[in-house]
Amino acid sequence: MKRGWIRKLIGGLSFGSALFIFQACYGTPQDMNPDMLIEGTVKSAASGLPVKGIKVSVPDFGGSQITGADGKYSLWTMFTDSTRVSFEDTDLSADGAFLKKDTLIAVPQERVQLNVMLAPK
Repeated sequence: MKRGWIRKLIGGLSFGSALFIFQACYGTPQDMNPDMLIEGTVKSAASGLPVKGIKVSVPDFGGSQITGADGKYSLWTMFTDSTRVSFEDTDLSADGAFLKKDTLIAVPQERVQLNVMLAPK
């Protein structure tokens, strides 16, 4: 009985060592797709002031960020031929309610400056 327990322990340690050596030799998988940085400012179309609390997202790839007090955001996403970016008000009561807006980036670059004016509801 005692010998079986020791055998399992040594077997588990041997398997773990083999996995560690495999990773050391071949490394971890790398992200081979180029990335794109989308950044900008969200402002109110009515007042021209920056709007905080707007959720900026890329629905096709799941990345999102909330704008800060200065209305700025910066979001990394996968580089594709066209990228849809969505702007949605998440804190309706804090600074008024804004209509949701979707934008399509049709000419992608490594770095895209996307400033948006949101209309009030």
